[in-house]
Amino acid sequence: MPAPESILVETSQPGVRLDRYLADRHPDSSRGRFQQLLEQGLVLVNGKPAKGTHQPRAGDRIEIHWPEPVAMELKAQDIPLEVLYEDDDLLVLNKSADLVVHPSAGHEDGTLVNALLHHCQGRLSGIGGVERPGIVHRLDLGTSGCLVVAKSDAAHIHLSAQFAGREVDKRYHAVAIGTVHPQQGDIRAPIARHPVQRKKMAVSAPGDGREAWTGYRLLESFPNASLVECRLHTGRTHQIRVHLAHLGFPLLGDDVYGERANRRFRQELEPSIAVPRQMLHAVRLEFTHPRTRDRVSFEAPHPADFTKVLGELREG
Repeated sequence: MPAPESILVETSQPGVRLDRYLADRHPDSSRGRFQQLLEQGLVLVNGKPAKGTHQPRAGDRIEIHWPEPVAMELKAQDIPLEVLYEDDDLLVLNKSADLVVHPSAGHEDGTLVNALLHHCQGRLSGIGGVERPGIVHRLDLGTSGCLVVAKSDAAHIHLSAQFAGREVDKRYHAVAIGTVHPQQGDIRAPIARHPVQRKKMAVSAPGDGREAWTGYRLLESFPNASLVECRLHTGRTHQIRVHLAHLGFPLLGDDVYGERANRRFRQELEPSIAVPRQMLHAVRLEFTHPRTRDRVSFEAPHPADFTKVLGELREG
């Protein structure tokens, strides 16, 4: 069994369950995964098996005893990957927009995980479990760009801690409908599950959702759209899509959070522009390398479809 992951709670978390606290610290391990570990006695607080209902207090020492990876039933598939960087600890990819990160209902294969099993030939962290080996964070289907993958458990733990501690600089380029104003600012609005449409997220009343913070600045404006750089200070599901729609400028191509604006864009404003997906690209990722402790950064060039839409907008 890998060495346990040790976490020292620096600030008390009143009202926050331990399973939720751990899920927040590990962006690509689910709350259900931690509930299983807790039930199996693999999560200790101050040396004793803990319950999911425990509320972390300042000074608590949490130990996660990650189980050995089980044999994977997923098949390795030779799916092309654009590798920006790779070493023995991690690899950084420029994920294509049409690539699903990990298997799920309707996406049992053809995923990034299937591609990684082939590319890495078993040299992946097992912390994410059978379906998510090496996955430290995610990008939605329809979003392209920088994604870091852990090839060892030590790298996985170190990178997860950086994401949880907001030590990773995550920059995105987004094409929004309309002329974004103010031209720069911070959107600090909590996000929760939509009260009616459960597959969607929504800005919630203070205290009801989880803290969410997106910084943004206008890079370029077009007659009916804007190129915006967004910096994620938190990592909530669909955060940029929800926050820009909340500001009044939904993403071009995002019919989930901007159906009406996109329909009007297509029918009245720019019927000649083909928008194949939500125009969101993770352009830059900066973090501390888990082995060397050097600060490293990577940039992913705009993919062809993103570049084409920008070109058509510039031609106006």
